Amino acid sequence: MFEYAPAPESRDVVDLKSSYGLFINGEFADGSGPTFKTVNPATEETLAEVATATSDDVDRAVQAARKAFGVWSALPGAERAKYLFRIARLVQERARELAVLESLDNGKPIRESRDVDVPLVAAHFFYYAGWADKLAYAGFGTKPLGVAGQVIPWNFPLLMLAWKIAPALACGNTVVLKPAETTPLTALLFADICRQADLPPGVVNIVTGAGETGAAVVAHPDVNKVAFTGSTEVGRVIARSVAGTSKKLTLELGGKAANIVFDDAAIDQAVEGIVNGIFFNQGHVCCAGSRLLVQESIQEELLAALKRRLGTLRLGDPLDKNTDIGAVNSAEQLAKIRRLSDLGESEGAERWSPACELPGKGFWFPPTLFTGVAQSHSIAREEIFGPVLSVLTFRTPAEAVEKANNTPYGLSAGVWTEKGSRILWMADKLRAGVVWANTFNKFDPTSPFGGYKESGYGREGGLAGLEAYLDV
Repeated sequence: MFEYAPAPESRDVVDLKSSYGLFINGEFADGSGPTFKTVNPATEETLAEVATATSDDVDRAVQAARKAFGVWSALPGAERAKYLFRIARLVQERARELAVLESLDNGKPIRESRDVDVPLVAAHFFYYAGWADKLAYAGFGTKPLGVAGQVIPWNFPLLMLAWKIAPALACGNTVVLKPAETTPLTALLFADICRQADLPPGVVNIVTGAGETGAAVVAHPDVNKVAFTGSTEVGRVIARSVAGTSKKLTLELGGKAANIVFDDAAIDQAVEGIVNGIFFNQGHVCCAGSRLLVQESIQEELLAALKRRLGTLRLGDPLDKNTDIGAVNSAEQLAKIRRLSDLGESEGAERWSPACELPGKGFWFPPTLFTGVAQSHSIAREEIFGPVLSVLTFRTPAEAVEKANNTPYGLSAGVWTEKGSRILWMADKLRAGVVWANTFNKFDPTSPFGGYKESGYGREGGLAGLEAYLDV
């Protein structure tokens, strides 16, 4: 047997400050509210103190964005594109620094932040930089909305920032962005990248804080567009607060995606897709394939292969390049995952996890799967947002569609089969914004992303992503 050799990524590439302020009008400034700590979820160590923006601070940020809008929206598209291209290249230049900081603050494995998150961030800025001077050909007009208030979650802090900021700036809007309370650090490093790119002051403003700060951004009377990614509960609150105003709104909310495996699927390929679908980013993915629907005839074979594969996953230090599963983002989220998993057991589902030693400090949950799950079980209906997979079975394609659609959500789905006609038939019948075929969690800046039903409305990414930031 070989001894395990850790391969830690150095923290030295990140210049962590002891405290961070707000980024308003091109400058870092103190917040009026109390500071809060952001911690490393793998060790519970405090990484930095971060300012809280009050409604007065948010007002200053919106005023700065409003003033900058006159200058920014008047620039020719080709000029705006130069700034976006510059930001994209700076993200690439500082990729290692961004990846390490993301893994420190969020808990995700460095392999994911390095190979998925940061390259996609650069790709989004490159893609929308290309659109900036071609808006006349997109079919949505060329008139920007004004000031965009954007609130993003903690599961993909930097990637969600790019999904929001890149199309907004390409279309000529200015931005006030509120990152998640538990993961503000890469957004503040991005603020430094904006300065490095000589972005005009006030075009991008970043205000940190908890829910009250986000609510102040959403409710501000001089914000023209609200974009939110996060939980369905908060999405409902935002929809109510925006109702009756002239604000344009896009919501990308929760999901409970079905990953459907037919009896003719390539089993080993499907197993990799199932693992990627639910254990990528510790299951902190709104489009995670958290419900596995397996055709009855291959259930035993597939589950045996899946359990073997789960036994090889490595859980531990997010900065170790060998790590497959990192830390849960917060104590609060860990408590929710535990509560729903215990509920699954008490409702009669059978729980299984591979032998897995959890570190003594930090927030950890082993990869877990439940068999014997009924459609009525809480774990088959509620979004757990953790590394927990519910396994159900089906006999016919029609039954698979019925079970997959039997959810209040509709963000994504996966289909595993060798028949192209069946893939197209399923994609037509599934009520999901994205349907992956023989793959899962594949993202591309040219492809629209968004949901149906309680998963929200509006699309981000691709040509469709421009519509949200133009006065159509």
